[in-house]
Amino acid sequence: MADSGVDHEPVGSDDLEEAARVFTDVRPRLFGIAYRMLSSASEAEDLVQEVWLRWQATDRSAVLNPAAFLATTTTRLAINALQSARRRRETYIGPWLPEPVDTSADPYLGAERGAALEFAALLLMEKLTPNERAAYVLREAFDYPYAQIADILGSTEPAVRQLVSRARKHMAEERRTPVSPAAQRELLTTFIAAARSGDLAALERLLAADATNIADGNGRIRVSRRPVVGAQRVVKYLSALSWFWADVEVEWATTNGQTSAVLRQNGSVYGLLTVTASSDGIDQLLWMVNPEKIAAASVT
Repeated sequence: MADSGVDHEPVGSDDLEEAARVFTDVRPRLFGIAYRMLSSASEAEDLVQEVWLRWQATDRSAVLNPAAFLATTTTRLAINALQSARRRRETYIGPWLPEPVDTSADPYLGAERGAALEFAALLLMEKLTPNERAAYVLREAFDYPYAQIADILGSTEPAVRQLVSRARKHMAEERRTPVSPAAQRELLTTFIAAARSGDLAALERLLAADATNIADGNGRIRVSRRPVVGAQRVVKYLSALSWFWADVEVEWATTNGQTSAVLRQNGSVYGLLTVTASSDGIDQLLWMVNPEKIAAASVT
C-alpha cells in the first residue's frame, strides 16, 4: 500500500512519459470514483486534472503502488470537494439533480460494477456523510478490500465495515428495486408518447402513486422550482405543459447506465429527460434543463 505522504522533487522530462502512461491506465477509475462522489462530470474532470498535477510533482520512486496512491489522492480530494459542493448547493435555485454522464462507451466508468451510478442511487447518496459515501463507492462499485479502504480513508477496517454497513442500510431502506434497462427505456418512450398526445389517463397509468416530477434548471425561466409529488398532481402539472411538446424533437442518449431523452427545440438541446422506475411504475421524472449540466451526454 502506498504511503499517502507526498515528497516533492524537481521532475525531469525523462520520466514524465512513464508517469503519464501510469496515470492514463488508471484514469477511468479515478474519474469513476470522483464522479460517484460528486455527481458532477465537470467537477470530476477538474478533480482528476488536479490529481494529475499532484502526480507530476510527486517523488514517484517512493510510491510502491501507483494505482493505490492515485485512488487515495482522488478519494481524499473528492471528500473535501464534496463538502464544499454541498455548501455551494445551498444557494442553488430550485431542485438540484446529478449532472448526467455519458456511459455509452464505458457503462461502468472504470468500475468493477455499475453500482452507485444510476440517478436514483446518486440522489440517495447525497444523504450519506462524505466518508460513508466514499466507503460505499469504493466497496460497491470498485470492490476494494476493506483494509485498503481503511488505508485510503485513514481509518480502521472495523470502522470502514461500519461505514459501508450504514450506507448499505440507508440505500436499501429508501430505494425500490429498479426495473431492467430495457423496461426503463420502454417506460420513458411510452411516457413521452402519452405526453405528446395529451393522453392523461395513459400518463397516470404509467406513474407510481407517489411519483415525483423534479426539474433542475437553477432558476431557468419557465422551469418549476419545486418538486411535484403524487401521480394525480404530476399529471395535472404535465397537462398544463402540453404546449411544450409542440416543437420538441426527441433523440436518445445513454446516461448513467440508463436511457435518457435528449429534447431539442429549434435544433438546440433544451434538456434531458429520464425516469427512474420500479414494479410500481415511474417513480421519478427527472428533467435536467440547467444548460451547464447537459453538455456531457451524446446522442446514440
